[in-house]
Amino acid sequence: MSTANEPNIDRPPATSDLTTVAGGSEITQQVKIGKFKIPTEALRAYTMMFALVVIWLFFQWATVDARNPYGLFLSAVNFSKLMQQTAVTGVLAVGMLMVIVSGNIDLSVGSLVGLAGAIAALSQGRGLLFTLVAAIVIGVGVGAFQGALVAYVNVPAFIVTLGGLLAWPGVSFWLTQGATIPVEIPFFRSLGTDMVAPQVGYVLAALAIAAIIWSNVQRNRSRRRHSLSARGPLATLVSIIFPAIIIGAFVLLMNSQGGVPIPFIIMFAVAIIGAFLTRNTTFGRYLYAIGGNPDAARLSGINLRRHILAVFALMGALVGVAAILHTARLSAATPDAGRLMELDAIAACVIGGTSLMGGRGTVFGAIVGALIMASLDNGMNLVGVQSYVQPIVKGAVLVAAVGLDMAGRKRS
Repeated sequence: MSTANEPNIDRPPATSDLTTVAGGSEITQQVKIGKFKIPTEALRAYTMMFALVVIWLFFQWATVDARNPYGLFLSAVNFSKLMQQTAVTGVLAVGMLMVIVSGNIDLSVGSLVGLAGAIAALSQGRGLLFTLVAAIVIGVGVGAFQGALVAYVNVPAFIVTLGGLLAWPGVSFWLTQGATIPVEIPFFRSLGTDMVAPQVGYVLAALAIAAIIWSNVQRNRSRRRHSLSARGPLATLVSIIFPAIIIGAFVLLMNSQGGVPIPFIIMFAVAIIGAFLTRNTTFGRYLYAIGGNPDAARLSGINLRRHILAVFALMGALVGVAAILHTARLSAATPDAGRLMELDAIAACVIGGTSLMGGRGTVFGAIVGALIMASLDNGMNLVGVQSYVQPIVKGAVLVAAVGLDMAGRKRS
């Protein structure tokens, strides 16, 4: 119920699950389960990871046969293919997360993937660098154009990007004349299918573990500097060792069949940059503020128009990267490339805990959501599920994920 000094905003109370932690200087969202209080963000992360593991174990059991007595799904070869499948959706999900967090939506990303991929394929005669840059520049240009319409002309993002969803496939078809354009540059093609040498995988694993150690140490130092409660030595050690074991096991598994896939490395790099932007920069925090309460953000001095324009341009850049990966993986630009990819990206974000109302979501959740979507596709294909059943299952998983999240919020 609003008072005379509060705007009448039809949304759940933003402070319904906020609790002051020890010291009274910090407020965090928590969920009460019995006698225990668990931070909401941590609970969502644990729940998503548990669901992902259950899906993997189920498909591993379902693919047991005479030729694969221990199952096929988690084999090195299939797991490598799964990472390649996840890459495009994962890159798009990182950008979609930022758009949704700011209180907007982008329905045109799938169509724009097709357009950027077509332009990249048509530009191969000008060399590799021009080809790759062309895809990203087209993505940024179209994203900025759509963002300007949303921010400065006040056309709703749903309408602007729905127009893009309808228009950009026509432009792509016109440029290619409906023909399939093959990828002729070897390096371009390798970006979607090849793997790095095993030695490079070990180096990347070491760098990732070092980054985890540095991140945990810096986080504790920063919290102590601001008189906030920091993790104890045991909790810090666990938060370092557990991810390090997962990274080491993943690299060993991938190296057993040739190396870590290049598309996964690109997605991982995009995810790290996205997580840094959303968690550690003023730009990222402003996006959450804009999506959570745009009126309060505007009164606080945040330039809403500039940030909305920027987030759509950033989404366009990531569309360009996804277009490169998708075109390289198919080894061609096709007239119907990117079809319905926007729905996979949105579903990945929602499954990962992002609120479509804005103001809530994490890059980690979006990537796990993309993994869940790709795992369902890959596993159902291995098991031999009929093609018409697969979208039914994915739709049911999406609705169930949102329903469980809402039920958890009501308990808080």
